[in-house]
Amino acid sequence: MYVRDAKNREEVWLLDRIEEMGLDETAFRSRDYVIAIDEETNEKAGFGRIRIHKTDEETVCELTSIGVLEAWRGQGVGAHVVERLVQKASDQDFEVVYSLTDQPEYLAQFGFEAIDESALPEKLRDRLTEKREGVQPDAVPTRLRVEDFQVPAGRREAFKTADAEEDDEPTESPEDFGIDPDEATYKYDTS
Repeated sequence: MYVRDAKNREEVWLLDRIEEMGLDETAFRSRDYVIAIDEETNEKAGFGRIRIHKTDEETVCELTSIGVLEAWRGQGVGAHVVERLVQKASDQDFEVVYSLTDQPEYLAQFGFEAIDESALPEKLRDRLTEKREGVQPDAVPTRLRVEDFQVPAGRREAFKTADAEEDDEPTESPEDFGIDPDEATYKYDTS
């Protein structure tokens, strides 16, 4: 399992997963995303986005649209998506990152702290209002000093051995292919 920058050809996949999970797709740009990939199967397991907000006064960094496909949850995939996003923010010289989320307890394990709305930069206060009116009515602002970021040991170990949980699919029978098992003939006339 590894996390890499998204590629342009993955836009449709990203947009479909964002819609399925009810996440924020405002100002979508695939180059802002990272994707977790299973090395053995090349299957996509999770994703997240770094969003830079510029104003005349300041530039702020937001982590948003973080999602893990259901079969991959609980295996450290989200932790490593968040880690990669924080690293990207650090590479761009951000000392603080923000996230507006309805799951602050998840981000707390990495060092994010819930903050009062009044402590948000103005641009993010506007984003918080948009999120609450749209996809996340229970969103709260969180903040992380990049140097305080941590991945819990259990999440790191789980990520090393992550594997999609298999869905129990029913066994296929000859009837699934239109074959009458008693007669060994096709059930449906195709002529």
